[in-house]
Amino acid sequence: MINVTKTFLPPIEEYNKQVQRAWDNEWLTNRGELVLELEEKLRGYLSLSNILVTNNGTIPLKIALKLLGNKGEIITTPFSYVATTAAIVWEHCTPVFVDIHSEYLTIDETKIEAAITNKTTAILATHVFGNPCNVIAIEVIAKKYNLRVIYDAAHCFGVQYNGKSIFEYGDVSTCSFHATKLFHTGEGGAMFAKNPDLQHQLFYSHNFGHNGPLAFHGLGINGKMSELQAAMGLAVLPYMEIIVVERKLVIDFYNENLDFSKLKTLKIRENTQWNYSYYPVIFENEAQLLKVQKALNENQIFPRRYFYPSLNTIEYSNGMSMPVSESIASRILCLPLYVGISVVDRDRIVTLLNENLC
Repeated sequence: MINVTKTFLPPIEEYNKQVQRAWDNEWLTNRGELVLELEEKLRGYLSLSNILVTNNGTIPLKIALKLLGNKGEIITTPFSYVATTAAIVWEHCTPVFVDIHSEYLTIDETKIEAAITNKTTAILATHVFGNPCNVIAIEVIAKKYNLRVIYDAAHCFGVQYNGKSIFEYGDVSTCSFHATKLFHTGEGGAMFAKNPDLQHQLFYSHNFGHNGPLAFHGLGINGKMSELQAAMGLAVLPYMEIIVVERKLVIDFYNENLDFSKLKTLKIRENTQWNYSYYPVIFENEAQLLKVQKALNENQIFPRRYFYPSLNTIEYSNGMSMPVSESIASRILCLPLYVGISVVDRDRIVTLLNENLC
């Protein structure tokens, strides 16, 4: 069976070595030695001054919206994983959708201003499949209307834009360290803010609001990463170069062998150092997609319709029509991409896909 992704697992003895440290310390949570070390190593790897690791990738979105959303209207993209919209609604804010670019698949920054009202408090945009939004244009709009900017950068570990980490953009950026992601801690995530005061707010918000053991800065929630999660991250991090190189080889194979007379794929924004996190293909129509998907499934190959459906169509979003997003969502399929796909399996995927395009 070939699934759309497969978790990268480091040698178990290397994970066990990290876990043994937690056993020896008798300290499993509340920001122990392993969590602190992971944050330090990630700061070095990503060339960042601030990082706060969390227990999953959704809690940073919720905390950012709690701090910056003010229960207002949040301009956002309909083309993302459901967690993006769900976090907005969960935090008693209102999602206001803006359609996407047909090539970059990120929010169409030229349509943002028309969606701004006196209730708008923030923009929450997704760097889709690790492909940066037009962050420069969004920053200009945000400053003009005094809005806060949150980036769902769940797919963006290691991505650089204009020579610096994508996490440097926006008031708050978030990342997912879910087991299916490029870098993972089994389940986990992180959040980033350049402003020290805002980073401090993020910190106490993820720790029940604590200011020391007996005092509180304000409202908080439990977003702390455990030592067992950090152990996985410490075991995975040394393999990042291998992970990126092997994923690039798979993507290069797809790029060289798929029939792009009847397909297209993601256009990476200029000046981006991409991380090869996903490989989406966009069909001419949904019927073509379903035919290819059926042929692959019958051969035990399981790509994923990701993202589907367009989030403006889900029950609790009450979104307006978003024709580009709805069209792309009905025609996009992410192909298998992970460390360890053999050349034989890559060839099977490409052959079956090309044969069923007509």
